Amino acid sequence: MQSVAELPAQVAADSPETSWPVLLVEDDDGDAFLVEELLQETTAPIRLLRAASIAEARAKVAGARCILLDLGLPDSHGLSALETLRRIAPAAAIVVLTGLDDEHRGVAALAAGAQDYLVKGEISGRTLVRAVRYALERRAAEQAARDLHESQLRAEENSRLERGLLPTPLLRDTRLRPTTRYRPGRRQALLGGDFYDIVETPDHVVHVLLGDVCGHGPDEAALGASLRIGWRTLVLAGIPEPERLAYLQDVLVSERTNEELFATVCTLAIAPDRTTLTMRLAGHPPPALIHPRAAALPDTVISPALGMLDDLSSEAVTVPLPEGWELLLATDGLLEGRDGPTGERLGWNGVLTEIATINPPPGDDNLPDVLIDRIERRNGGPLTDDVALLLLRGPRDGQSG
Repeated sequence: MQSVAELPAQVAADSPETSWPVLLVEDDDGDAFLVEELLQETTAPIRLLRAASIAEARAKVAGARCILLDLGLPDSHGLSALETLRRIAPAAAIVVLTGLDDEHRGVAALAAGAQDYLVKGEISGRTLVRAVRYALERRAAEQAARDLHESQLRAEENSRLERGLLPTPLLRDTRLRPTTRYRPGRRQALLGGDFYDIVETPDHVVHVLLGDVCGHGPDEAALGASLRIGWRTLVLAGIPEPERLAYLQDVLVSERTNEELFATVCTLAIAPDRTTLTMRLAGHPPPALIHPRAAALPDTVISPALGMLDDLSSEAVTVPLPEGWELLLATDGLLEGRDGPTGERLGWNGVLTEIATINPPPGDDNLPDVLIDRIERRNGGPLTDDVALLLLRGPRDGQSG
């Protein structure tokens, strides 16, 4: 049996809708007629559709924003009807209709997920409309709270994943002190396209990696993580240092989402006596010495970035390290900051000038944070690209291996 009552289309002052589709699930013709008559007395924008059973409701529930449900139906009795409708119409608000002798079932229905209940024989048109309106508002609030909770859970899961992809240096030499800072260019992200790592191998050589995938979206972040993990795998597997960049390019080519993605890389191999390093640059700026004197290392030999040419060849440069050395490696996100008055790119000259102004004492763990803040002030606001800084301090005077 079907009975449809088209109620006045006047829009309520607090509702942007032209009508509220409401499904009445009631097998008693007299009770159904009473509900229709009560609603006719109001000016609520309700469009009422009736079903006499759960089976009939299955075919008519689509699009209903609210369901008026009698718990005593021929094919479903008690809370099982409520559970079925919540399953087949999860977005709809449900108001349960009970008799005078079973009001307790309405309370139980609230605990089972209904938004409200009404006692037959004690309702008017106004109370019925108010119950429908409040049920819709409560259902919307519940859904908003659920969506927010799910969003927060996803954000927490993403944060844990991103933190897990940031490396922990593998260092046995306690005389070496690394400090790292990472600021992705994407808002509210923890991981960007820059990547870094430090691994000391059994021969006591300390291997250092700093790289930058062009761009700063999620694809670039995923590629940067793949390159960092691939490099650590190559080091731990004992692949000779001169061969690693070629293998790393193979990883990039196989993992990148489009052929335009490339990555710049700086690798260092610090000798066991910590007095020299071997440096390879693939499109990446060299590190800089902070102590005992501030100066960028030579960039006379720079190979193309990974992914730019099919055949990658790289040349190494050996650099002596002074007593008490401190090395700072940085990605372009810092070096391409702008000098506010002139708008010129800072580069290492501008960054080293800023470090001289800071005049940090040897071993200052706060230098990366202070430096980034100073560069952002000169830039006139936050740096738009990912920034990775790796500050590595060598043995202090008098420390032996």
